[in-house]
Amino acid sequence: MDAVPARPRLRLGYAFDPIGVLGLAVVLAWGLVAVCAPLITPYPVGEIVDLDYFGPITGQFWLGTDYLGRDMLSRILMGARYTVGISLAAVSLACLTGVALGMAAAVVGGWFDAVLSRFLDALNSIPGKLFGLVVVAGVGSSIPVLIVTLAVIYTPGAYRFARALAVNVNTMDFVTVARVRGEGTAYIVRHEILPNIVGPVLADLGLRFVFVVLLLSGLSFLGIGVQPPNADWGALVRENIGGLPFGAPAVIVPSLAIASLTIGVNLLIDNLPRRIRDRSA
Repeated sequence: MDAVPARPRLRLGYAFDPIGVLGLAVVLAWGLVAVCAPLITPYPVGEIVDLDYFGPITGQFWLGTDYLGRDMLSRILMGARYTVGISLAAVSLACLTGVALGMAAAVVGGWFDAVLSRFLDALNSIPGKLFGLVVVAGVGSSIPVLIVTLAVIYTPGAYRFARALAVNVNTMDFVTVARVRGEGTAYIVRHEILPNIVGPVLADLGLRFVFVVLLLSGLSFLGIGVQPPNADWGALVRENIGGLPFGAPAVIVPSLAIASLTIGVNLLIDNLPRRIRDRSA
C-alpha cells in the first residue's frame, strides 16, 4: 500500500535582513554602554588625566583627551547615559501620550477630536529649538525639564500618526460589533484599536527617537541642553569645538557617536523583521 504523502504544513516565521541585524547590534551596544557606563569608564569623567589638552589617540587614551586633558573615552561612555536615557524617556512619553490621545480622538470624534487636533496642530507649528529656548529661559535647564520639553515637542506628531491609523481601524466591522455589544471607549481603544496599530506605532517610535537624539544634541550644542558637569554627546561637541582646526579626536568622536546611533536606529527601522510564509513537508 502506497504511503499517503504528508500534508504540507504552513510555517510562519520572521525574516531579518542582515542590515537590520547590524542596526540592532549598534543600538543594543549603545544601550548596554548607557546602562553599564559607570562600571566600564577607565577614568573618572571629571578628572584631568593628561597635561596635554586635545591630546591624540594613544595606548593610554584610546580616544584622546579633551580641552582640559580629561579622558574622552570615559566622557563618551558616560555621555551615552544622557543621550540615550533622555532621548528614550522623552520619546516614550511623547508616543505614549500621543498614541493614547490619537486613539481616543478617533473613537470619540466630534468636538473632542476637533478641539484636540487644532490645539496640537498649533503646538506642532512652533519650531522645536525655539520652543526649547523659551522653556529653558522661563524654567531653567534640568534633565526632567529636557525630557518633558522634548516630549511636548514630539507629542503632536505621534498624535497625528496614531489618529490616522486609528481612524481607519475604527471603521472596521469588528469595532462596530464591539460597539453593538455595548463596549465602552476604553475597551475599544485597548482591545480593538491598539493591537491593530502597534506595529506601525513602534516603527514610528524608533523614527522619533532619532529626531529626539538630534534635537537634544542640537540643544546641548547651543548650551541649553545637558548642563556641566554632566555632558551628553552634543555638549561634548560644543565644549571641544576649539579642537576642530587641529582635527582633535575630542570633537570628532562625539559627532561619530551621534551618527552611529542615529544611523543604527534608521537601519533597524528600515529593515524590521518581516513575516514570511514557508511551506514544508
